[in-house]
Amino acid sequence: MKRGTETVRIAMWSGPRNVSTALMRAWENRPDAVVTDEPFYGYYLRRTRADHPGRDEIIRAMSTDWREIVEQITGPPPDERPVWYQKHMTHHILPEVGHAWLDRLHNCFLIRDPRDVVASYERVRETATPEDLGYPQQAGIFDAVMRERGDPPPVLDSADVLADPEKVLKALCTALRLPFREEMLSWPIGPRSTDGVWAKHWYANVEASTGFALPKASRPKLSDAQAELAETCRPFYETLRQYRIGAD
Repeated sequence: MKRGTETVRIAMWSGPRNVSTALMRAWENRPDAVVTDEPFYGYYLRRTRADHPGRDEIIRAMSTDWREIVEQITGPPPDERPVWYQKHMTHHILPEVGHAWLDRLHNCFLIRDPRDVVASYERVRETATPEDLGYPQQAGIFDAVMRERGDPPPVLDSADVLADPEKVLKALCTALRLPFREEMLSWPIGPRSTDGVWAKHWYANVEASTGFALPKASRPKLSDAQAELAETCRPFYETLRQYRIGAD
């Protein structure tokens, strides 16, 4: 996307349980930014009828027309602030949506080791596929953005974010040609009016937080089935990981 005088629209693409809501909190705490939480979620649930907590409420709460959603997120911002941070889930972008509109956004990618994602996700939903976790879709979106740009877009690994949030966020702001703000490192406890209606099912940890959590000292223990799922997802993760910024 060419930089002009318009609002900087940041699309952060991740799968679920990637520390994505904490990162949204960091951007929302900037006085120059406004955030949008998973605008395609209602569309995704209406089309797939996936068995997610609160499915019917989510569908009722938001637009389920992907064309309308694209126009919204690439159109006028919710207010006059110069930065519009959009938290997107890669698995919400079904094939019919395509990638042609992505060049109207500053696309960035948040990744996480599949073992950590599988362990966290299956506490809320008991079974998952690579597509539920968004790994193949994330790789496809990344490839489309890279072809358009001609060089790799910014990639953040959640492990790096948790280990040194200031360093990684500074690197991201530099990549976006935005100033880093100290306010990004902490935020008030509790829910936000900008959180999706699904927050009560997924956001308990971040609602209790005032900043990024410390990295866990040990890796999660997985069942054989969980470990197999994680290893199926790993090639997608490793492909993007080679481009991560803000790491040693």
